[in-house]
Amino acid sequence: MQKTYLMIVLAGLIAAGCASKSTIRPGDTLEEAFQKSMMLYEDERYSDATQAFETVLSIGRGTQTARDAQYYLAESYYNSRQYLIAATEYNRYATNYPRSERRNEAEYKEALSYYEMSPRYNLDQTETYRAIELFQLFVQRNPNSEYVEQARNNIDELRNKLAKKKYRAAELYLRIKNYEASAIYFGMIIEQYPESRWAEQALANQIRAYVDLADNSIIARQEERYEKAVDSYHKYLQIFPRGEHRNVAEEYYSRAMDGLSEFSEPTAGL
Repeated sequence: MQKTYLMIVLAGLIAAGCASKSTIRPGDTLEEAFQKSMMLYEDERYSDATQAFETVLSIGRGTQTARDAQYYLAESYYNSRQYLIAATEYNRYATNYPRSERRNEAEYKEALSYYEMSPRYNLDQTETYRAIELFQLFVQRNPNSEYVEQARNNIDELRNKLAKKKYRAAELYLRIKNYEASAIYFGMIIEQYPESRWAEQALANQIRAYVDLADNSIIARQEERYEKAVDSYHKYLQIFPRGEHRNVAEEYYSRAMDGLSEFSEPTAGL
């Protein structure tokens, strides 16, 4: 029991000693304050590190040390998953130090911070749009960066998420038999996200939505809606000649043609 108590006390003293070594005190030089901040960062005590780097910035404005502190302040917020603040600090670094060798990385990580905030597809996608915008801007500004390939991969992933959101909305409209809205949403996927994994299935289902819409329309509107289904089918063949949902496209194309046959001009002599 006494041995355990002594070990606990010893551990506490060691921890206190480490804490005191990394605590910024009045009279510390700027370099000492920065080194203590880095000790906290390297020990992954990111919450404490953010406060320490803020202190360094407040006493070292305009110095090389302050520039480094600004970068690691952003890193500390990022590593503690405070992504919105991290994005702000990365932006501040890139803005204040445009000639820095780390500007490229800071711009990428600003975008990456919004990427990390991007929620599930069925929630508000404000952060997703912002991440895409920043990744695209990064690629334009830094075409030779080592981060370009990953930035492009992240853009593709996020755009697929946005396409999925619209696809699920289109599916919902189809289930509740709002066929016109469904056809419009499936079409938006083709127009806005043609490279996404949802595009081919969306176009096949747009044919279906137009056919169902025509089937449930007044006679005066049926012909034009069957024709829209046929137009979507031809677009499908052009873009996805070997699409995996071609069976759906073929099925509803046949139904559209059957529907249009009802509007054909009668054969001469009959």
